[in-house]
Amino acid sequence: MTAPPASPPAVRAEKLCKTFLDFWRRPRVEAVRGVDLEVPSGSVFALLGPNGSGKSTIVKMVLGLLFPTSGTLEVLGASPRSVEAKRRIGYLPEESRLYPQLTPRETLEFHARLFGLPRAVARRRIGELLAMTGLEHARDRAVGGFSKGMARRVGLAQALLNDPDLVLLDEPSSGLDPQGARQIKDLILALGARGKTVVLTSHLLADVEDVCSRIAIVFNGVLLAQGALDDLLERRDRTCLSFPTPEDPARLERAVGGVRRALGCEPEVMHPRQALEPYFLELVRRARTPGATGAVPSAPLAPYLAGGEKEKDP
Repeated sequence: MTAPPASPPAVRAEKLCKTFLDFWRRPRVEAVRGVDLEVPSGSVFALLGPNGSGKSTIVKMVLGLLFPTSGTLEVLGASPRSVEAKRRIGYLPEESRLYPQLTPRETLEFHARLFGLPRAVARRRIGELLAMTGLEHARDRAVGGFSKGMARRVGLAQALLNDPDLVLLDEPSSGLDPQGARQIKDLILALGARGKTVVLTSHLLADVEDVCSRIAIVFNGVLLAQGALDDLLERRDRTCLSFPTPEDPARLERAVGGVRRALGCEPEVMHPRQALEPYFLELVRRARTPGATGAVPSAPLAPYLAGGEKEKDP
């Protein structure tokens, strides 16, 4: 049986360069310098680097907001300037610029009209997104009074309204509490499992490790590394063993001594430490009562994003 053809990359860049010019059109800043980048379709991909490294410039070129000085760039198999390609992209910027007088429902209705969604489809999706992001209780409150975390949830809902194939998230956990950040990570994983391509930028490297299968690191406009996260981080010069701690300390010492004699080296013995995030979330979960204040937990992936409901135009 012939294997099905592999999907083309969601983003492919070859020798991509972007130079900003001054008033006299003289080169001022080389923001991106000869970057070769490939984002496989259906992957959760992180673009990493210090501030000023060129990440935002690359994202803006993918969105078609900036044009490359040289090199080639394809997004979803087309030019970034293609209107059809743009229809298949969702974008959450680092700062969510919302109309303060509008409610979350009105904000999403406004963007649904920009996308040209039929009213029945828009109404269904908006309800599902408000539930998914934990904003149902605030659907008719003006967003001007929202905290940064709640405004971030509105921006995320807007980025997913058109059921995009490529989702670009710039610092998606910014302004969120640990519960909200965990929910965002679960959402990213669910989108990846659904076959969506997710590209995120973040300075929270622990969050990147939790959700991403591939990364690229840029510095001073140059690509330093890219590839599968496991391949880049695995240390083959070290081997770890984990087993239950015996009640008798002497048994542990005998086992360590056997390893020492067999390998001719001094093994490092320590108790593993769990990550802070699951510890924190479990404490909060146990303490939550029906009248507790704080953000409302998010619902699972919206049905239309999960592909569980076939939408019909009216």
